[in-house]
Amino acid sequence: MRALPRAARLVATCLGAGYSPVAPGTAGAAVALPVFALALAPRPWPIQLAAVALLVWPATLAAGAVARQEGRQDPALVVIDEFVGMWLAMVGTTGWLAWGLAFLWFRAFDIVKPFPVGTAERIPGGAGIVADDLVAGAYAAAATQLTLWLLGGR
Repeated sequence: MRALPRAARLVATCLGAGYSPVAPGTAGAAVALPVFALALAPRPWPIQLAAVALLVWPATLAAGAVARQEGRQDPALVVIDEFVGMWLAMVGTTGWLAWGLAFLWFRAFDIVKPFPVGTAERIPGGAGIVADDLVAGAYAAAATQLTLWLLGGR
């Protein structure tokens, strides 16, 4: 395997989390939690959102490259999309309660795929692989903020 396809695979699988034999999407989302906590949580929300935006392009390229290598539209081992969606779900939140809620909401929206999550998934290539998780992440961000507000945390 050449260097570029190998790098794409490392990015797309979140350094191997996508090879989890059980629930690789959940593993990819779980990897995003501590990385966000360490790298982005201390930053203001606009910086967090900018980090998500900066990750979308390489995530899309890597997801598309690995999908082509695998010969499948959205291989289960590609979990960078869950990572990006999870980061979006956590933007503007602090603390493990909020991040746990974001995780639960994100996985729920990613699995159930309410409109337009399922529609975004049908976009061809890496863009579709990442787009549905961005929509699920946006839903999860809103649901997390609403839940925190209802709990009296905001």
